[in-house]
Amino acid sequence: FDVSHMGEFYVSGTKALDLLQLVCSNDISKIAVGKAQYNYFPNKTGGIVDDLIVYRLEEMRYLLVVNASNIEKDWDWINQNNLSFGARLENKSEETALLAIQGPKAATAMQSLTAIDLGQLPYYSHITATFAGIPEVLLATTGYTGAGGIEIYFPASVASKVWEAVFEAGAPFGIVPVGLAARDTLRMEMGYCLYGNEINDSTSPIAAGLQWISKPEKGCINAKQIISEIEQGTDKKLVGFLMEGRPIPRTGHTLVDRDDNGIGQVTSGTQSPTLSQGIGLGYVHSSYAKPGTSIGVMIREKNCPAKVVKLPFIKT
Repeated sequence: FDVSHMGEFYVSGTKALDLLQLVCSNDISKIAVGKAQYNYFPNKTGGIVDDLIVYRLEEMRYLLVVNASNIEKDWDWINQNNLSFGARLENKSEETALLAIQGPKAATAMQSLTAIDLGQLPYYSHITATFAGIPEVLLATTGYTGAGGIEIYFPASVASKVWEAVFEAGAPFGIVPVGLAARDTLRMEMGYCLYGNEINDSTSPIAAGLQWISKPEKGCINAKQIISEIEQGTDKKLVGFLMEGRPIPRTGHTLVDRDDNGIGQVTSGTQSPTLSQGIGLGYVHSSYAKPGTSIGVMIREKNCPAKVVKLPFIKT
């Protein structure tokens, strides 16, 4: 996957950790050098500015990888919150290319391009090394597919060279370029949130199932409300559901009970090529969120039966 449209911010200096502890949901102090961590930026009104990956490059230097559609918003947000800290911020989004080589053969397929033993890199780790003859390339075992793999960060100026090297090395393993629609299907099968669908400026991170990366006790923006929602719960919850029969759910479809009463809305939906069934994500009233609960999806004015299931849809 060519995901060079993603945003890359570097945060460094003696106040870098303090700034990131304020703006990020997870406990940044727990990231060891060479490791990565999933996060979101909480806003001050109970929603989410963006979700992101934080890589700890050095003791006082971090890389934040944010969604392409939110680069400008995120950059403004982190700068605004940096006024009292004075950490060094660098926006390298335009200068950075990113290829995500995903799948169980990814490390083996790319091994000939680097002296680093890619197969020995643990999940959510990273290392800087020479790759395809290019020095200082960041190789990370992160991704958005659930299939495992290597994400490669390098200067955009050498993108053509790296692209050609990747496909030459990967040819014996059947590597192919894949579009973002396929990536979207893969992330849905894993139940991963997509900014703009499952999460946005007004969605509760706790309702979205992101309590596992919420550590408000360490002190972060909107910590009080996050703690309250963790303790008291939320009126609605994000769930995964599996269609019964052939209908395919789509974003915006209404979720209903057996009597056609509205109980929520589909945020993402597709036909799973792995399951050969329609799958979807959506918010429902909390009373309908338990796995095994029967619900319906209104498709062309028909109540199509579905069942709430435990995520992910595909066990990897």
